[in-house]
Amino acid sequence: MTSQRIGVIGAGLVGLATARRLAQARGAEVVVFEKETDVALHQSGHNSGVVHSGLYYQPGSLKATLCRRGVGLLREFCAEHGLEYRELGKVVVARDELEVARLRDLQQRAEANGVPRVRWLDEAALREIEPNVRGKAALHSPTTAIVDYRAVARALADDVLAAGGKLLLGEAVTRIERTSDGVAVHRGQDRQVVGSLVICAGLQSDGVARLAGDDDGPAIIAFRGEYHRLVPGRENLVRGLVYPVPDPAYPFLGVHITPRVDGTVDVGPNAVFSLAREGYRRRDLVPRELWQALAWPGTRKLFRQHWRMGVREMRGSLSRRAFTAAAREYLPGLTTADLVRAPAGVRAQAVDRDGSLVDDFRISSLGPVTAVRNAPSPAATSSLAIAEHVARQLP
Repeated sequence: MTSQRIGVIGAGLVGLATARRLAQARGAEVVVFEKETDVALHQSGHNSGVVHSGLYYQPGSLKATLCRRGVGLLREFCAEHGLEYRELGKVVVARDELEVARLRDLQQRAEANGVPRVRWLDEAALREIEPNVRGKAALHSPTTAIVDYRAVARALADDVLAAGGKLLLGEAVTRIERTSDGVAVHRGQDRQVVGSLVICAGLQSDGVARLAGDDDGPAIIAFRGEYHRLVPGRENLVRGLVYPVPDPAYPFLGVHITPRVDGTVDVGPNAVFSLAREGYRRRDLVPRELWQALAWPGTRKLFRQHWRMGVREMRGSLSRRAFTAAAREYLPGLTTADLVRAPAGVRAQAVDRDGSLVDDFRISSLGPVTAVRNAPSPAATSSLAIAEHVARQLP
């Protein structure tokens, strides 16, 4: 019956996790629509591979709640599917007295969120964990982990198929309409009718939501995150993940150092306004998408508020020396010769009409359509918990 058939738009981590949850827990016939020819080709496959422990998020927020729940679910999922889940641990390093005060606030958040075994480190204790890292103090989260999220996405897709679901790849959704018995999803010459529809379209989430008549949410503004990578033989500069203390007025975490499960170590990212939703290269430009971003009232207000940060990030994007300088503030042994350019990612940052950056996950419902309107980091970590949350909201 159509009422038991549920559509999911987007085959990234959140979309696939949601489809899997609906197929396994509710016994629904699930159809996943994806414009690309494979799964996890955008944010889900271009992130840093970190399983966040929940240090940063406002206690009681969806981010805090679903991140902590998601960590456990993801760890179990990786164990069940034979996927690598490596708890390297992370240090968040305070470089001056202002950051020490911010780090104390971060410690309180971590404790309120129930992050396990978080420990305050003085300079000597920091050197014991990370001999090459320097700072006035640090917060150690030993349960922060790394995974291969593309492998996770493929395993999620396999579970969807095993539960009787369908993956319709390689063609974008062009029209969504209400019908007497549900929602019709059009893609090319194909038309599929489902009882309920969940939109998990990441970088395209606002546009797809508008196709379904959901016009009131934020717009997605794309920011490219550029990375460098340690050259072979220098990976032992760090043992685990090394992050600076984030600026609470800014949604990004700053240049940090991230080992990956393949043995490489990335340094970055910055955050640069992207000229295309899926603009992984500096030269990528989609005029229509650029115009849409600049025409959104919140974009202009955002730029006026954060232009100094934007200029600094743009300058840094053009220089390996700038990446080196940022990381040397807590890893003084790093040199420009240690870095080579690595692939970039793009973050879908939701911005409200008044220019406010949407910090928390935002999920809206309009009749039979549920739209994940904002799911930035830690959405990968939280994906299985987001799936539970979305499934509970569906009729």
